[in-house]
Amino acid sequence: MALPTERPIPQAPPDGAAATADTKPRKRGRTVPPPTERIPVLRWARENLASSYFNAFVTAVCLVALYYIVPAFVEWGLIDAVFTADSHEDCRAASGACWAVIEEKHRPMFFGVYPYEEHWRLVLAVMIYIGAVGMTMIRRFWSYRILVPLWLFTLTSTLTLLWGGVLGLSAVDTTQWGGLPLTMVLFSGTIVVGFPLAIVLALGRRSHMPTVKAVSVIFIESLRGVPLITILFVAVNVFPLFLPQGLEFDKMLRVMVGMAVFFACYEAEVIRGGLQAISRGQYEAAEALGLGYWHTMTRIILPQALRICLPGIVNHVIAAFKNTSFVLIIGLFDMLTATTSVLQDPVWRRFTVEAYLCVGFVYFMFCFALSKYSHRVERWLSEDKRF
Repeated sequence: MALPTERPIPQAPPDGAAATADTKPRKRGRTVPPPTERIPVLRWARENLASSYFNAFVTAVCLVALYYIVPAFVEWGLIDAVFTADSHEDCRAASGACWAVIEEKHRPMFFGVYPYEEHWRLVLAVMIYIGAVGMTMIRRFWSYRILVPLWLFTLTSTLTLLWGGVLGLSAVDTTQWGGLPLTMVLFSGTIVVGFPLAIVLALGRRSHMPTVKAVSVIFIESLRGVPLITILFVAVNVFPLFLPQGLEFDKMLRVMVGMAVFFACYEAEVIRGGLQAISRGQYEAAEALGLGYWHTMTRIILPQALRICLPGIVNHVIAAFKNTSFVLIIGLFDMLTATTSVLQDPVWRRFTVEAYLCVGFVYFMFCFALSKYSHRVERWLSEDKRF
């Protein structure tokens, strides 16, 4: 009987010798050659910009377009532009952009028809709101003991500053709210009211109770099938007709509820998609633990579903922020509507492009920041899945 022979121990190659196939780097069980480019930028360009003939063609077209667009925009917006002006005549004499219109009209653009002498209240309210949003985005502050008092303080202080009537502040009716603070209030109210309603509608549409499911389906489909402008028109002009005589709700409150309901119907379908992606085993595991319906949903199913559909949720949140501009049809002056009204001044009407670019930049910065932050949250939530 032959004795088993010992397996030879692999020896390291001598200095200067080429590496064999056994010493080459491996990736997922197969041998891969080392990168040939010494400069990582070249490898990135080859893989992302010219990985195929079609991609190379598209890259070339984009580079040609940028070659003609970027220099012209820089010359118009920076080199030949007027940033400060004593009068509109300085802008008319220039061949570039007139950014001085923002300096001249920034108060009515960002604060609407709010009383001019009370603009400091709006500035303070916006600073408190942005500070609360910034703290909420920091992961170490994700605690009910911090976030709940923070947002209670933010809500109370912001509404006190905007409404007034207490602490020696003059009262300002909601019909005079405008600009960026109005956009901020409408957007926050839409999300705070609409998101919980969206969860309830999504759960109701997947309910085994025929009545609850039918009501949820009818509610979602009827409101998703009409434009937002129609809902706002009904909330402002039609809804008061059904109220008892003497009973009246604030117009901005009705607008906020209408936008929240519209947002909830779209968001409910996104959340329903996340619920459908949860395997049946999760429900069976919850039943084996003896958990009831609400404990199963709040502790097991909903956290996983919301993580799955996070990109879709953020997409509709961004759309809700931009939908605040529809309030122009009911006489409220949000940031975009206020800018349009301000530029009716015949002296500065010629420079509407610069004003709209400024407002568009504000919208873009908010939406871009929210999108990038959602990507970071997705990475945080997927850390426990890495191996």
